[in-house]
Amino acid sequence: MEIRSEETGSHGRYSALVEGHEAEMTYSRTSPQLIIIDHTGVSDALRGKGVGQALAAHAVEAARAGGWKIIPLCPFFKSQALRHPEWSDVVNP
Repeated sequence: MEIRSEETGSHGRYSALVEGHEAEMTYSRTSPQLIIIDHTGVSDALRGKGVGQALAAHAVEAARAGGWKIIPLCPFFKSQALRHPEWSDVVNP
């Protein structure tokens, strides 16, 4: 699955096009060292296919590579972070 990254000003987005449906995870950058993930949108047609999980994992890897932390306001991302304690190096509860 190819995940694209876009960032304009303080707003960013990770997106994936799967089976003709787009899924996204949006965030706000509060500083060069911190983003707040505020929304994950996955259409009903893609539910249960691991698309949201792939977006979350991509965000974690991007944070590790970029040297920033994530504050999870999005309920989906927050629940994923609780399931993945190995993300605690970049996810601030």
